[in-house]
Amino acid sequence: MRLCFLVEEQYRHDGMPLDVVRRLNAWGHQVEVMRPGRSLIRMSEAIRAGSHDAWVLKTVSGGPGLSLLEAAAAVGLTTVNDARAIRGVRDKALAAVIARSHGLPTPVTYAASRPEEFARIPDADFPLVVKPADGSSGRAVRLVESPDRLTDPGAEPAGDGLLIAQPYVPNSGTDLKVYCVAGDLFATERCSPLHPGHAVLERQVPLTREVAGIAEEVGAVFGLDLYGVDFLLGPDGPVVVDINDFPSFRQVPDAVARVSSAVLHLARTGSGGLAGTTTSTSCGPETPVPSAGRTVPSSRCAWAGGGGAA
Repeated sequence: MRLCFLVEEQYRHDGMPLDVVRRLNAWGHQVEVMRPGRSLIRMSEAIRAGSHDAWVLKTVSGGPGLSLLEAAAAVGLTTVNDARAIRGVRDKALAAVIARSHGLPTPVTYAASRPEEFARIPDADFPLVVKPADGSSGRAVRLVESPDRLTDPGAEPAGDGLLIAQPYVPNSGTDLKVYCVAGDLFATERCSPLHPGHAVLERQVPLTREVAGIAEEVGAVFGLDLYGVDFLLGPDGPVVVDINDFPSFRQVPDAVARVSSAVLHLARTGSGGLAGTTTSTSCGPETPVPSAGRTVPSSRCAWAGGGGAA
């Protein structure tokens, strides 16, 4: 197969997706890597029907790669994930609205262009978690204990874009990250960016049915096949606090082989076509075997297909 990977500058040395590129090459496939942040791209020639079987994006929020992926989708090319699904999670304000309108357990979300505007939020909702709506990799995420701390001079600059604020969910200081590789789910624990002093051994952990069900629903609502969901285990149960397309898949056993197989299958069937793999709730080391026959939930592309909350 002929594949094109769009790799943003931040990920140009990362194992994910470059190890996937190497694995696909080793399997005999032709993989072209484009670096949209450092390349002159002749759009009319690069993006055309028949040039590649599928396009894959490893992006940062606001990076140029998503526009190129959307251009490929606009002329009918297969993209991994669905380009519209990526847009739905890359804008955290949009993602919060889509998630809550579909009943996913997410915090109440406020939006403003300046942090001082959040001072109008009721005191009962403090402390707040404030972050850029186009943020990634934990950039400029901070815990604000009270309204008078919203403009602390020592805070990391959040840029000029939209900000969102959500009431802090009391938790143990450990984030639960659930990765989905085209239907197979794996859970890991890691330290929360809000509690850097809390020592957490990053490791695979068992996945409860409740969390697994929510993670699967996230994929169905947003139309994603390769994604990660950040959970906090709060006093009222699991809460979704972030969704990422094509994450790092750290601690996923045989991650490179699994993701490579998923990319190939999606390239053949189109995004959403891998819902037929078996869900793993034990984080075991079994090798994935792409399969077919499981019915795709009717809400699978509720957002990406233009229906539902958008």
